[in-house]
Amino acid sequence: MLVKSMAISSKKILQKLEKLLPSSWLYQVQYMHSNLLVRWILGRGSMPLILSKKSAMVFSPHQDDETFGCGGMIALKREQGIQVVVAFLTDGQGSVGKNSQIQDKVIQIRKQEAVTALSILGVESSEIYFLDKADGTLRDLEALQRQQTIEQIAELLDKYKPGEVYVPHEKDCHKDHEATYTLVKEAIGQSKIEVDLLEYAIWLFWRAPLFIMLKLQDIADAYRLSIAAVQDKKNKAIASYSSQIEYLPPSFIKRFLGSYEIFFKVES
Repeated sequence: MLVKSMAISSKKILQKLEKLLPSSWLYQVQYMHSNLLVRWILGRGSMPLILSKKSAMVFSPHQDDETFGCGGMIALKREQGIQVVVAFLTDGQGSVGKNSQIQDKVIQIRKQEAVTALSILGVESSEIYFLDKADGTLRDLEALQRQQTIEQIAELLDKYKPGEVYVPHEKDCHKDHEATYTLVKEAIGQSKIEVDLLEYAIWLFWRAPLFIMLKLQDIADAYRLSIAAVQDKKNKAIASYSSQIEYLPPSFIKRFLGSYEIFFKVES
């Protein structure tokens, strides 16, 4: 209970800082925080992850999360001929606010960018799925739509029967990301397949106050995957999301351009 209340208080502090500090200052603070935590995890708080031969499914809340969080893993597996399927839960329209005319255009742009990025990483367009839920709504889906979404995910799991499933971290400091974790985990239970479940972090290290959202046990489950062999591919795939990277802080993007990816194994 204490940890939860500390996390809520820390989120409020961060929200106040976002209002008070100039963006450039806030980004610098967030970059230093993120860099410190990632360096600690890579240097002392993680174990090496050996790339498995198992097929994989990546569930991404938005078009770009899969490349930021798992692009190296995807490219490594595809270079070895291992199947990787990617499913996007939302349409990505939220990145441009509520202008409906622009939203329709952005949805198509983001889909094309996703196909391009994944092509660079080696994923065929036939193994990319768009579930087209409205951006920003995953946590608040009505009961029927929520169950339909879980069934859609379960159908994909039953169709491909992956050995590994990758989802955003359950504490990823974004409502769509955290909801994606929950929806996929429920779908796994519904499909009754046995998979290795791994989490990737997008916003967690950037937004979460140091060591408040992550417990020691969370960090104990961290693994580092060397992606040096495919680092250029991943960086090119990230660059293909031109409609998004122009709005993201350069220091945020920089965290994903390194030679390691961090994953967290979820106990079954």
